Amino acid sequence: MKVLIIVDAQNDFMPGGALEVPKGDEIIPVINRLQPKFDLVIATQDWHPENHISFAKNHLGKKEFETIQVEGIQQTLWPAHCIQNTKGADFHPELNTIAIEAIFRKGTSPKIDSYSGFYDNAHLKSTGLAGYLKEKEAKELYFCGLAGDICVSFTVIDALNEGFQPVLIEDACKALNEENFRKTKQQIKDLGGNVILAEEVLE
Repeated sequence: MKVLIIVDAQNDFMPGGALEVPKGDEIIPVINRLQPKFDLVIATQDWHPENHISFAKNHLGKKEFETIQVEGIQQTLWPAHCIQNTKGADFHPELNTIAIEAIFRKGTSPKIDSYSGFYDNAHLKSTGLAGYLKEKEAKELYFCGLAGDICVSFTVIDALNEGFQPVLIEDACKALNEENFRKTKQQIKDLGGNVILAEEVLE
């Protein structure tokens, strides 16, 4: 079974959003073209409470994009984004959601951030995604979405650690930091994952 996992294709990560990824909206048509090529399409969604620990506004005297330590884990302080039940947390309006069979929400706990679609950043709490995929006997997972260097990459690496065969579709992602994305793509390859272009799926 070939599975497409769409990571965080939400309004706040699009141009004009609270935490915009440059040209993030350009991947939406690509993702829409990819979907019919897969047996199963699922999505992840950042779903933060207003008092989330990752928001700079919740730390007196701290600025956006500063880094702090929270219980031994490095935490980047972000602009408030993808707050539950807001337009910013909604999927991009042009994303075809008809084929999405399940949505896994992450970052729901106020006290810890969750980049990966599988676990929070301390690996204390599972989203249930791994169990869902294993129950369906899915092994071949393809990843796209935002941001390529953060949530997508963390999700791909967790997929590797869970024993799946992950494939990153690099031109169906956009990154906050291109240099970091280049490094994480190499890390994925070194760990045994694959990095391909969308045309390799669409052929």
